[in-house]
Amino acid sequence: MRNSLFTWLATGAIGSLACILCACGSAHDAQTKTAGAPAAADGCVVLTPAQAKQVAVHAAALHEFVAHVDAVGYVDFDQDATVQVFTPYQGRVRQVFAALGDKVKKGQPLFSVDSPDLVQAQSSLITAAGVLALTTRTLERAKQMLGVQASAQKDVEQATSDQQTAEGNFKAARNALRIFGKTDAQIDAVVASRKTDGELVVASPFDGEVTARNAAVGLLLQPGSAPAPFTISRTSVVWLTANAQETDLPALRVGQAVTARVNAFRDRAFEGKVAAIGASLDPNTHRASVRVQIDNPQNELRPQMLATFVIRTGEPLQAVAVPSAGLVREGDGTMTVFVTEDGKRFSRRAVVLGMDDGSLHQVISGLAPGEKVASEGALFVSNALAVQTR
Repeated sequence: MRNSLFTWLATGAIGSLACILCACGSAHDAQTKTAGAPAAADGCVVLTPAQAKQVAVHAAALHEFVAHVDAVGYVDFDQDATVQVFTPYQGRVRQVFAALGDKVKKGQPLFSVDSPDLVQAQSSLITAAGVLALTTRTLERAKQMLGVQASAQKDVEQATSDQQTAEGNFKAARNALRIFGKTDAQIDAVVASRKTDGELVVASPFDGEVTARNAAVGLLLQPGSAPAPFTISRTSVVWLTANAQETDLPALRVGQAVTARVNAFRDRAFEGKVAAIGASLDPNTHRASVRVQIDNPQNELRPQMLATFVIRTGEPLQAVAVPSAGLVREGDGTMTVFVTEDGKRFSRRAVVLGMDDGSLHQVISGLAPGEKVASEGALFVSNALAVQTR
C-alpha cells in the first residue's frame, strides 16, 4: 500500500514538471518569434536585418518610354538592286569568268556561250556586206556607162535601187549583232575578217556581287530558263522584312524609325526606316510584311539572317519606371510593388502598368517619382508577407 502511494506521487510530480517546462518553452518560442518579426498592419511586412539583405531598394525614377511594335523577320537582298542574268540566246556554256562571292563591275564578263544564233547573225552580216559592196560597184559602173551613153537611164535607176536595198540590209545586220552585245569595233572586225565566232559573252549589268552562280562549262542554256546562270546583287543596302501582327497594323506607317538586331551581332543595333508595308496578309499566319531598308556598307548583314525589330510608333514619353524584378503579379492578375521608407517595413501597393522597354515598365498610376520600392527581390518580400499573414 505504501509503495503504491509513493509510486503514484512520484509519477504526478514528474508530469507536473514536464508541463511546466513545456509551458516555459512555448512562451520562450513565442517571445523569440515576436522579436524576429514584429507585428505589422495588413499588406505590410517587417523584414529582419538578415531578410532585408536579400532585397535591393531604389527610388522610383523617370524613364523615357517610346510606343513601339515588336516583330520578328529576316534579312533579304535589296530586290530593286538584284538581277538574274540569263543568256539572251540558246547555247552551251564555253567559259565561266566569275565565282560566287566575287565583286564585279558593270560590263565585266560573267560567262560565255556558243550560240548558233550569233553565228547566223554574223553570217548574215558578212553576206550583207558582200552584197552592199557588189551593188555599190554596179551602181558606179552604171553611172559611168550612162555618161558615155553606153547604157540607159533605167539601168542606173535599177542599180541605185539595188544598192539602197543592200545598204538597208547591211545596217539591219549590224543592228542584229548589236543586240548580241557586240560593239561597233567588233562588228567592223567581223566584216573585215569575214570570219564567224559563235562565242557570246554575257556581262554584268551593274556593279555588285555574285550572289548565286549556276553556270558550268558545257551546260546547255535557254533564254529565261531557271535557274539563272548568275545572280548579281548590290549588298551595300539590304532589306529587313518584318512580319507584323494584324493587330499592330493600325500603328504602322511608312517612314517610322526601326531598330533591328541579329543573332550574329547581339550587341549591335542596326537603324533604318520603314520603306513599305504589305498590302495583304499571309493567309496562314495573318501577318503583314513590313520592309525596312538598312545600310550595309561592311556586308555584315547576310540574307536569311533572323532578326528582331522594334518599330517606334509614337513620340518619347517621360514616366515613372520600375524594373521587372520589382513587380509581383498577384493571384487575381493585379500588379503590385512594395514601397518602403526605411528598407525594413514594406507596404504592398497596386500599380497600373503601361509600356515596357524590355527591362523597365512604365507605371501609369500607383507610384510617384522618388518613392522607394523593392527594385530587386519583390517576390521575396511577397513571400515573407504571405508567411506572416498565415
